[in-house]
Amino acid sequence: MGVSELARGALEVDAGEFRSLVSRAVELLSSRSGGRSWRLRGRLVELSAVGEAVVVGDVHGKLEDLVHVLRDSRFLDKVKEGEDVYLVFLGDYGDRGVQGPEVYYVVLRLLLEFPDRVFLLRGNHEGPSDLMPYPHDLPFHLRMKFGEGWENVYGELRRLFDALYTAVLVKGRYIMLHGGVPSGAESIDDVAYAHELHPEKPHYEEILWSDPEDGISGVYPSPRGAGKLFGRDVTERFLRLVDAKVLIRGHEPCDSGYKVNHDGLVLTLFSMKGAPYYNSRGAYLLLDLAKDVENAFDLLDFVRSF
Repeated sequence: MGVSELARGALEVDAGEFRSLVSRAVELLSSRSGGRSWRLRGRLVELSAVGEAVVVGDVHGKLEDLVHVLRDSRFLDKVKEGEDVYLVFLGDYGDRGVQGPEVYYVVLRLLLEFPDRVFLLRGNHEGPSDLMPYPHDLPFHLRMKFGEGWENVYGELRRLFDALYTAVLVKGRYIMLHGGVPSGAESIDDVAYAHELHPEKPHYEEILWSDPEDGISGVYPSPRGAGKLFGRDVTERFLRLVDAKVLIRGHEPCDSGYKVNHDGLVLTLFSMKGAPYYNSRGAYLLLDLAKDVENAFDLLDFVRSF
């Protein structure tokens, strides 16, 4: 399997094959509890500090940009060469860009081919029914691609959304999630089981929807209408709670494809560029999982902009 084959398959897949692919991915995600170098705690992946991770932010239906990341990072080549390499997606695979179905096809093919190496996190555009963004245009893109029967495909994708992981933790180093800090979390289990606590507790909403803000303390209402704006003190407390030094997240368009907040405690990645966000560049991260860093500024040499 190569990148060109994946892209071609994404363009040619029909509704039946796509639905079967999603169904197999749901079954896989629902049945696994760990692998050679990771274990699952609720929906939290605890990943060993060994090897390299290719960390990908929001793709939003830009197949071209996803193909670039896969080629540029050489993920498939590294796997074939026996290297210890992982692929972490921070969520938001569809909506906005017109090739959301194609992006889902590629990431799910990768997951099924390399189940111990590919981790798919839930973004706010894969949220539970009470937290979906507006507009949510994936159904329109499914109808355009598959025609009659697209509703059945979408129903299977909704099952996939509910099976996606919440976060990846590399203890002592990094925690990766889509949006932001659950400001009221009291233990790591508030992350691992946030999906079960929703909607009684706001942890899941904040993980999927919140954004860091410099120059504030505590939390403030978010202009997004869900989640919170959170200050450096909230990030600092959360990182101590989960035993990490840097929060790596997506969710926010960045003109250069990445940005740093909270004096280096937060690194944001956005892995598509152009319309409809009109950011000049996208970016992803080649992360040395064993590297002991002090803050996100130590990671900037490993950010790959395009």
